[in-house]
Amino acid sequence: NAAGPSDDPEKPLSRPAMGLKTGLPKKRNAIVAEQQLAHIVYFTLQEKSPEQVEKLCAACRHYLTEHEGTVYFSVGTLVPDLDREVNQRDFDVALHLVFSDRQSHDLYQVSDRHQEFIAMNRDNWSQVRVYDSYLG
Repeated sequence: NAAGPSDDPEKPLSRPAMGLKTGLPKKRNAIVAEQQLAHIVYFTLQEKSPEQVEKLCAACRHYLTEHEGTVYFSVGTLVPDLDREVNQRDFDVALHLVFSDRQSHDLYQVSDRHQEFIAMNRDNWSQVRVYDSYLG
């Protein structure tokens, strides 16, 4: 027997077993698919004026709120005086979304409002970094 996740659906998953990997039993994939999914996006702007930063924050609030399956939304800006060696400082706006499950995230990605947000704002983005992770 090779070491790996158990096929017992009642046995708790270890952190490595929670990932979506080819070969996991279907019951395991179903458990992962039902976990909340955090979608964190860091935007670096070409034009970094306070007006442009607020314009992007306002666009996030307009286009990216109240999507089905969203359990948490926030948007904010870099904290200027937190500049320890470990702080990442190469972004202007941070978007935080938590979805109830993977399906809600996937529907959000292709939604008209999300696509319109991208089309309306992408010209001022010099970099966009997306961090998606399962929670729990």
